[in-house]
Amino acid sequence: MLRTRFRRLAAAAAVTVVGLGALTACGAGDDEATSGPAKLRFLSLAWQKESLQVNKDLVAKWNAEHPDIQVEYVQGDWNSVHDQLLTSFEGGDAPDIVHYEASSIGEFSKQGYLADLSDLVSDDLKGQIDKGIWDTATVDGKVTGVPFLLESQVVIANKKLLDAAGVAVPPADGGWTWDEFQANAQKLTKPGQYGAAWALKSPTNRVLNLALNYDGTFFYGDGGRTEVKVGDAEKEIPKRIHDMLYTAKSASPEALGMSGADTLPGFFGGKYAMLPGSVSLRQQMVEQAPAGFEWVTLPPIKGLSTKQAANPQTLSIAEDSKHKKQAAQFLEYFLNPTNMAALAKGDWLVPTGKQANEELVKLTAGKQGWDVAADSATDLTVAPFQQADGYPEWKTKYATPALQQYFANKITLDQLGTQLVDGGKQVLR
Repeated sequence: MLRTRFRRLAAAAAVTVVGLGALTACGAGDDEATSGPAKLRFLSLAWQKESLQVNKDLVAKWNAEHPDIQVEYVQGDWNSVHDQLLTSFEGGDAPDIVHYEASSIGEFSKQGYLADLSDLVSDDLKGQIDKGIWDTATVDGKVTGVPFLLESQVVIANKKLLDAAGVAVPPADGGWTWDEFQANAQKLTKPGQYGAAWALKSPTNRVLNLALNYDGTFFYGDGGRTEVKVGDAEKEIPKRIHDMLYTAKSASPEALGMSGADTLPGFFGGKYAMLPGSVSLRQQMVEQAPAGFEWVTLPPIKGLSTKQAANPQTLSIAEDSKHKKQAAQFLEYFLNPTNMAALAKGDWLVPTGKQANEELVKLTAGKQGWDVAADSATDLTVAPFQQADGYPEWKTKYATPALQQYFANKITLDQLGTQLVDGGKQVLR
């Protein structure tokens, strides 16, 4: 999932964390015959009330139906799981089944801590998920995670303001082009009201995700090494957002330092007509919108395509688990279409499975933007920056400060490009 999110900030307060160091060691070797039922530990990072209930109910149901394979639910926390996993893997006491995200399991995959699932999961499960999504959890030819929940970038809009401006809501499978989005933002701008609010407190992931709309990848392989390049394709999204801020003045400058959640009071108060943001923002619409407030979910904006980077939540099996086959059986059950749809609904995200998507739309009757959410995952795919070892450092030290300066109108587009490229040279040497 595109991190850090509002969800993670709430997680620390909402979830009781069980340290992974207390987990019983899985033990080395492949599946072994043992007396009694096979015992598995499942580390889950679910934290929202509905999501927690679905996870626990599925584990309980599995245990009732499979006395020979018993799964213990272990509660983890997004804020601390990486360090805890690293410690448990190095100490040989990792859980059998690990819930995490595609962009973060690569490190553990390269170190040999996660099992290759290529021959463990069924062809049916493989066929439910697009190759581009599987690629996000594939490292050095090994599939080390089953992607099951996706987060896409959509647009949440104030329906009454759209109607007043004569702006029609596009269908779920046919969103606006960037030109149309910018033109409609202009129509929705008037004294005291901006057409859009770009929450860009943490701009790098947002920009690099949307850059794929124009085939902008930023990270390029050259002779066995990776380097940052900023050409016309990479400049397109920053330029369009900057134009909305300072040329058309259809986007609010004050939102630049905000997170998605920070923009909600202004959105509910009619100050911003549209909020480009995560598909999970719909949850705050349902839970926090004032009575009578009408909102709609608009599909992803289209450039040359609607491609965005996918960073799905994943389920992995520890290489040291003595019960890999049994763990894979549990994954097949846990992620069958009906269960995957329920997990996605509880987390306000998009299921990776095609049938799960269909079932979710039927389950929700397309309400609360679920039809748009389901369709928004069509063009999600792996992006080069997600697989670049130096990306986190480049993002923190160079990209985020440079993008913040550019969006604050303190440097030019060319200067932005120079800073991003120079930062890449420092990090990717």
